[in-house]
Amino acid sequence: MEYTSKVRLAQFDPSENLDRGASRVKEITWYLIKVCFFLSALPYPNRFKTIILRKFGAKIGIGLVIKPRVNIHFPWKLEIGDHVWIGEEVSLLNFEKLSIGNNVCISQRVLLCGGNHDYRSISMPYRNGPIVLKDGCWIGACCFVAAGVTVGVDTVVTAGSIVTVNLKDNGIYKGNPLNLVKDRWIDV
Repeated sequence: MEYTSKVRLAQFDPSENLDRGASRVKEITWYLIKVCFFLSALPYPNRFKTIILRKFGAKIGIGLVIKPRVNIHFPWKLEIGDHVWIGEEVSLLNFEKLSIGNNVCISQRVLLCGGNHDYRSISMPYRNGPIVLKDGCWIGACCFVAAGVTVGVDTVVTAGSIVTVNLKDNGIYKGNPLNLVKDRWIDV
């Protein structure tokens, strides 16, 4: 006997479980600005991009370095500390609050994915969650960090890793499935 799918995507309601956090006009305006100044390969000055993000409601400290082709979905749900580096082609899918601490490095092509769906329901409603990157952590190139995850203070996630659970402070993690390799700073 052949199995028949129970999924009914026609029943999906995009307004259910998603607070966009801004008016439709603000969101459309952001997308136009984003295409011109953030998704562009042109290296616009960091200070200029910081000013734009703040105008759209982001809370940003000093010394932000944000490379070209960075995709930020909702700047009004974004908090960035001091001296943060965001590499090329990073995607910040922040349907919920994204909090990035001080001295954090997010390497190239990282996906911080605060958006998800509840696969246990036939209509697959949103099941989004916040992401927290604590002070001093480093997310290596081409990593995926899932909704609801907190990465601990001074923790390193090596290139290509998949993070779906909270990570303790001062750890070095790698792989898929993710494994703790060792402590970052031995003298702690």
